[in-house]
Amino acid sequence: MIESPHKGQTGLRRVLNAFCYSLEGLKAAFRHEDAFRQEVLLACVLLPMALGLPVGGVGKALMAGSVVLVLVVELLNSAVEAAVDRISLENHRLAKRAKDIGSAAVFLTLLNVPLTWSLVLWG
Repeated sequence: MIESPHKGQTGLRRVLNAFCYSLEGLKAAFRHEDAFRQEVLLACVLLPMALGLPVGGVGKALMAGSVVLVLVVELLNSAVEAAVDRISLENHRLAKRAKDIGSAAVFLTLLNVPLTWSLVLWG
């Protein structure tokens, strides 16, 4: 099995490569994933609100963290979907299960946002 030639990088070069790959991943998600674009729009509204509301630092962190978590889980879900589609576009029960589980993870993080915000603001 051939390993990636980038695995041998160390130090600052590795950090720079990782940073560039991360930016490429964010660009790809934004370009190709409708749900990610919608959630970024939601984050653009909610993150400034979370930071501007008169709550303590922990409350701000919880509110902002719940929004950022949606983006993280959506990125992971999109990666699973892309990998499954790369393997085969045929309808298969395991492919469906993988995609449905990824979708369920996003759904739970989306439910977590109003729950967290409600507890911080009115709890």
